[in-house]
Amino acid sequence: MDLKRHLAPAALALTAAITLAGCSAQAPADTTSPAPSASDSAVAQSVTIEDNRGSYTFDATPTKVVALDNRTFETLSDWDVKLSAAAVSLMPTTIAYKDDASVVDVGTHNEPNLELIAAADPEIVVVGQRFTQFYDDIAALVPDAKLVELDPRDGEPFADELKRQVTVLGDVFGKQAEATKLGEDFDAALARVKAAYDPTQKAMAINVSGGEIGYIAPGKGRTLGPIFTDAGLTPALEVDEASDNHEGDEISVEAIAASNPEWILVMDRSAAVDADNPEYKPAAEIIEASEALKNVPAVQKKQVVYMPADTYTNESIQTYTEFLNSFADALEGAKQS
Repeated sequence: MDLKRHLAPAALALTAAITLAGCSAQAPADTTSPAPSASDSAVAQSVTIEDNRGSYTFDATPTKVVALDNRTFETLSDWDVKLSAAAVSLMPTTIAYKDDASVVDVGTHNEPNLELIAAADPEIVVVGQRFTQFYDDIAALVPDAKLVELDPRDGEPFADELKRQVTVLGDVFGKQAEATKLGEDFDAALARVKAAYDPTQKAMAINVSGGEIGYIAPGKGRTLGPIFTDAGLTPALEVDEASDNHEGDEISVEAIAASNPEWILVMDRSAAVDADNPEYKPAAEIIEASEALKNVPAVQKKQVVYMPADTYTNESIQTYTEFLNSFADALEGAKQS
C-alpha cells in the first residue's frame, strides 16, 4: 500500500437501496447492454443511503467531496476519491491526501475554518467523529450539500458499525465490491483473534499519552475499548464510572500492574500527534522502562501488542484490521511457543 504504515452482515441496521439509472458516459443509452459494474464509479447512478440522521438520494456519484471524519480518510484515499476540501491538518502522514496540494485544508476540529467548506461548494460532506459538533454550522453554510454522518451508534456492535460506514460510503461512491472486501478482511481478522484467544488469560488495554500510561475501559474506552466486547476478551481490571477520555483514565500504573494481565494492548496516542517532538518517547520504551510493570506476565512474556502508530488520527476499519491481525499473530505465536 503506497504511503501506508509499515506494518451484508444481518446486524447492519442501515442499508442502501441502489437503482442503476444510467449507462456509460461514453455511449448512448442501450437497453440491451449489460448492467455496468457496481464498482465503476464513473457510471451515473441513483443511490439512496441512510446515515445516523436520515436518508439521502444521490443521482450520480458525487465529484465535489469534503471529508472531515478521520475514520474515513484511509478508505476514501484507497478508493481514489478526489477531495475538494478536508481536515488535512488532522490527517496523519500515512494518508495520501496529506501531501495533495489540491485539497483545501479546513484545519482541525480545534480551530476549523468552516467557510472553506462553503467555498468548496460540495455535493457531499462526510462529517463525523471530532467534527460532529459542527454539524449544524456546516449544514447552514452548505444547505444544498448532503451531510453524511456515520459515527458508530451507541448500543450497536462496534464491528458492525465500522462495516456499516464503509458499506454506505461504498454505495455513495460506487465502490460496493471494495467495501465488501474491507468488511470481509475485518471479519477474518476478528475471527482469528477469537479462535486464538484463551479467555482464561486476562487482557488490559492502555493508552500512552505525553509519557503517561492511562487505563482504557473494556467496552467503553476510546479505540481499544470496543475490541474487548467484539473479541470476547477477559478484562484484567474493570473500574466503575470509567470514561472514553482520549487520554485514558487516570489509574495508577501500580493498579494496572496489580491486575496481572497476560496481555497488554496499547494505543500510543502521542505517536500520532507528537512524534516530531524531541521529547517524545515511544510507548514501548515507556512500558519497558516502567518498574511497576516489569514483573507483569504480559511484559515478561513479551505479550504486549501495539496498535499502528497513526491510530489516534486514523481510526479506519483498515487500522482495526491491521491491529487485529497483529494481535492474532501474537496469540498464535504464544500458543506455539
